[in-house]
Amino acid sequence: MVHGAVYDAVNAIAGRPYQPYLVAPAADGTESVDAAVATASFLVLNALFPDQQARLRTQYDDALAAIPDGTAEQRGITVGTQAADAMIAARRDDGAFGSQTWPVGTQPGQWRPTPPTFASDGAWVAHLKPFLIPSASMFRTSGPPALTSAQYARDINEVKAIGSATSTIRTADQTQAAIWWHDRHLAEWEIKRQLATTRRLNPLQAARMFAMVDLAEADATTACYNEKAAWNFWRPVTAIQLADTDGNPKTVADPAWMPLLVTPPHPDFTSGHTCFTAASMSALAYFFGRDDIPFSGYSADSGTTRYFRGFSQALAEVVNARVWGGIHTRTADLQGAKIGAQVTAYMVTHYFKPRR
Repeated sequence: MVHGAVYDAVNAIAGRPYQPYLVAPAADGTESVDAAVATASFLVLNALFPDQQARLRTQYDDALAAIPDGTAEQRGITVGTQAADAMIAARRDDGAFGSQTWPVGTQPGQWRPTPPTFASDGAWVAHLKPFLIPSASMFRTSGPPALTSAQYARDINEVKAIGSATSTIRTADQTQAAIWWHDRHLAEWEIKRQLATTRRLNPLQAARMFAMVDLAEADATTACYNEKAAWNFWRPVTAIQLADTDGNPKTVADPAWMPLLVTPPHPDFTSGHTCFTAASMSALAYFFGRDDIPFSGYSADSGTTRYFRGFSQALAEVVNARVWGGIHTRTADLQGAKIGAQVTAYMVTHYFKPRR
């Protein structure tokens, strides 16, 4: 929401060279971009997190204090306000932070809460109003493989061997990658800031990049969770511990098996991480017009920095990393990545296009 509003404000001040996302506030280019960005950000965040109003107000006041007083500042505030108001109105009653929970299954293949917390969280995301795509169910998959299929057995046996907390075949680098990607949100925020700086983006370019990446990520996440709700498929830890119930002679139960990483509190299929990473990486590749842009990111979870030659390499690694961590099957990862790419493909043909 923040970056969509910021984009509309900055795009308006720049003379609207690109399609607005929601609104094109009146502007003639004399407005302070900094004031518009600060105002749009503050108002959207204030609407989302009213309990943080005092802290947000202090930061907003500090931002305005760094801008020379005058007409340009006031006009920038007006543009930022109009962009924020449009975003807040568009997202009213969008389903965010609802009280839904995942159905708890009892039959083979059905999701149930996983150790150690046995929690259920995030079901509301499946019902969130999308930002870009017409419907959260727009990009359906054919679903997880049948429990009795050879593909299912391959999936489970792979994650059982390499994703175990005590795996003897997972390398040290694979372990670090699994942990690094578990901290993906912080890492990708750093990556986007890094790219904006190293590629010397101007304010409009940066605003457009952040809006494209963040809105594509948001819709990919919603589409992914909608898919999770459609299939409600069990996680590897459940599938492996209860493999004697799946009817597949090529899987063997291990009631004591545990994954390297703590399993997130929602179903396996499809993988959220690969959905939104595919969306963000493909959006970045589209924005820059090339895939082979090197970047790096630091993870507080792993205490390490990982380096990538380009966006597709990062996506390939997260597909593997979720298996290495023991929390997703490869099919869930690959199908998730497909959804994310489809969301970005829709975005680039419908939003943020040049007007001239």
